[in-house]
Amino acid sequence: MAIDPPSASAGNPALVRPLRRDAQRNREALLTAARSCFAEQGMEAPLEQVAKRAGVAIGTLYRHFPTRLDLVQATFAEKLAVWREAAEKAVTMDDAWAGLCHFLETMCELQSQDRGFNDLASIRLPESACLAGAQTRIRELGVHIVERAQEQGSLRPDLTPEDLAFVIWSHSRVTEATHAIAPDAWRRHLYLLLDGFRTDRAHPLPAPPLTEEQLYRAMISLGGNGACGA
Repeated sequence: MAIDPPSASAGNPALVRPLRRDAQRNREALLTAARSCFAEQGMEAPLEQVAKRAGVAIGTLYRHFPTRLDLVQATFAEKLAVWREAAEKAVTMDDAWAGLCHFLETMCELQSQDRGFNDLASIRLPESACLAGAQTRIRELGVHIVERAQEQGSLRPDLTPEDLAFVIWSHSRVTEATHAIAPDAWRRHLYLLLDGFRTDRAHPLPAPPLTEEQLYRAMISLGGNGACGA
């Protein structure tokens, strides 16, 4: 997957100098514009359009965010933190099924009406990326969430953590189709899926689950369209 590496200063706060007031205004305007453009068009939104919406030149955008990946990470850091916090809460809930539902519903709500976060949730960032660690942590917590629900007997025993990716991928398409028509339709879809996750709904499945390596390769392939490129 052709993805620009993050800039040298992106992961090292010590290398980031305090911004002048006008530069800080430009950065905030760029992030506001990026959130809007990415939400509407996904992570492939033209950076020229981001700069135009922010009211700055494209050179100003690249001074603040040397690569698209730098801009993507700055734009979605807050949402990814909310998802991680939901996962951390889920593993502490007494009712593990309620924890699983909380984790997945938070994820889907973050995805809804934001094509950019749909893109980010569906792929894996390069290991050198600042947010790759957050993605890894969310996955680790997801494993615990699944295991706890299975230990309590509420989640079907043949479901694997890799199967949760199907929720992300299918939800992405559901929200794309319905957000302007029936913006809460995704909730119905999610709970139809959750009903199929319950132990008492389990029937033999016709194909084996994805392995962790297969899931990783699938997520990498979804990012192969240059979403984090220049």
